[in-house]
Amino acid sequence: MIISWLEDDAPSIENENAVVAIGNFDGVHLGHQAVLAEVVGEARRRAILACALTFEPHPLVVVTPAKAPRPLMSLTQKVECIAALGLERLFVLRFSEAAARWTPEEFSRMTLGRTVRARVVVVGERFRFGWGRGGDASVLRRLGRAHGFEVRHRSDVMIDGGAVSSTRIRALIDRGDVESACRLLGRRHFTDGTIVHGSGRGRSLGFATANVAPPKELIPAPGVYAAWCSLGDDADPQDSRRAVVNIGRRPTFDASNVTIEAHLLDFEGDLYGRSLRIEYQARLREERRFKSADRLRDQIVRDRDQAARILENG
Repeated sequence: MIISWLEDDAPSIENENAVVAIGNFDGVHLGHQAVLAEVVGEARRRAILACALTFEPHPLVVVTPAKAPRPLMSLTQKVECIAALGLERLFVLRFSEAAARWTPEEFSRMTLGRTVRARVVVVGERFRFGWGRGGDASVLRRLGRAHGFEVRHRSDVMIDGGAVSSTRIRALIDRGDVESACRLLGRRHFTDGTIVHGSGRGRSLGFATANVAPPKELIPAPGVYAAWCSLGDDADPQDSRRAVVNIGRRPTFDASNVTIEAHLLDFEGDLYGRSLRIEYQARLREERRFKSADRLRDQIVRDRDQAARILENG
């Protein structure tokens, strides 16, 4: 997939006619996937490019930083997930104070008409754009008539009695309900990071762990999770390994910093410096303080066995 950065002055980019989806696409959840699938299908029917237009950083980071949500994924992860759906080009608007002041008409003219050369634009139910979020699908449809594109408007995807949204998924992950989040995402929520040296307490308890520094993106609530881990670098990315993962401050040892520690059930060897992806399958329990290291060790054995049973069943 080709990645094209757009500055707030929207320089011209040589681009063919395109069907394009617009959105933040944080999480690339099932609602986003429905929008992007329509883009790919329509682009194939018309024999033109299937594209998406997103923003970096999230517009709220610029407009109202105090209200900006913690992202579900990094731009790199977003690119990976969007490319996997068959999109051919991703336009990334470097969102700035100048871009935030664009009216809906300016946004349409500067990006969709002049740069992206959209012929069809697909947006979701919650799509808003332009200064003060003054534009919606009906405004975009009117502007499309002036700039040469038509607009398709996708309704929300409904699951478990509510609309699929990034906000709803964040709330689920924030309380550790990774199973419900998985149903809305259409895949497991994951964390990427580099394995770093930890305190060595896991090894002293008989359970060596791969320690990953918490990323900027949202991680599940403190607790113990059954998860799948895949090693980057020279490893097969499809070769996922079962793991039990602890997220938290290790209260038994009076630690203060949040850590992510993954004990891989099916691996022995040196992991330091390698990249690791953790995909959360289920939450086993909350994080809690134990009276002794021996009691913690006994609980880890139970956690490991429970995680193995859950992961054995998929």
